[in-house]
Amino acid sequence: MKRVNYIEKIRRFNRYYANILGKIDQEIYNQPFPLTEARVITEIHSKKGSTATEVRENLGIDRGYMSRIIQRFEDENIIEKKQSTKDKRQYSLFLTEHGEKIYSDLVEKSNHGVEQMVQNLPESDLSKLVESMENIQSIYSEEKQPHPSELIIRPFRPGDAGYIAYLHGTLYDQSYKFGRIFEYYVMKGLAEFMKDPDGGELWVAEVNGEIAGSVAITKSTNAVAQLRWFILNEKYQGMGIGKKLLKTALDFCKEKKYKHVFLWTVSTLDAARYLYQTFNFKRTEEKPNEEWTGKPLVEERWDLNLEEACFNK
Repeated sequence: MKRVNYIEKIRRFNRYYANILGKIDQEIYNQPFPLTEARVITEIHSKKGSTATEVRENLGIDRGYMSRIIQRFEDENIIEKKQSTKDKRQYSLFLTEHGEKIYSDLVEKSNHGVEQMVQNLPESDLSKLVESMENIQSIYSEEKQPHPSELIIRPFRPGDAGYIAYLHGTLYDQSYKFGRIFEYYVMKGLAEFMKDPDGGELWVAEVNGEIAGSVAITKSTNAVAQLRWFILNEKYQGMGIGKKLLKTALDFCKEKKYKHVFLWTVSTLDAARYLYQTFNFKRTEEKPNEEWTGKPLVEERWDLNLEEACFNK
């Protein structure tokens, strides 16, 4: 009987949640791009080089409908096809410059729609809402993701630093359009740390032998540390790896008797900023940055008093 009650509550939540998202979808996804076509555009953007078959199977779209969508997008210069190097019968799909502009417009409209939905929620309720969504995503994705027992977090080894710089360069270019100067900034900092790591440490999260992310602590003064190079490969998000990395770094700070730790991030990195908040970091400073993307960014400093902190996450 208890399981039946759970099922009924899940169905009730599904109806309620679908109704909320349906209202947003009606406002955002209208002609000339209804919801399914917008999802195809988003999928091609996020998984550059996917085939039409892969996109169709991931989104559960009818074969004939998918064929019509691809033909239309090709006719309207939204996508371009490139013959697969692995299978000459398959074509990889990419958004054209025009297609990327359409994707950016869809994201802007979507963000506006969600902002309207949550604008009256206090910060505490918004934090609970996002955490609940992340829990749902994490639980429901367990079958597709490696088991947590296959995760290890270890100090860096020779070769790791170069890969961490690569992760920063590719992720921030693809997702946020950061330029080469940002990758230079990361590599320069890593090189300086490798030369003199005194008082600090760099860790990597490894899943099935693949580096999934990293975090580091560097010494600022005898009492103050800086948290740096916190990054997570997008395909490993939702597994709790980010929390484990942060806890590893902060446990190290306490072990080394640091009294204070700070970090710098940018205002557009919502997932990372949310994690910093869960560990009781407080935003203390803002400054403009136009160096990395050529467009205005807001850099933020976040601070944590370790003598008062409790982070049994």
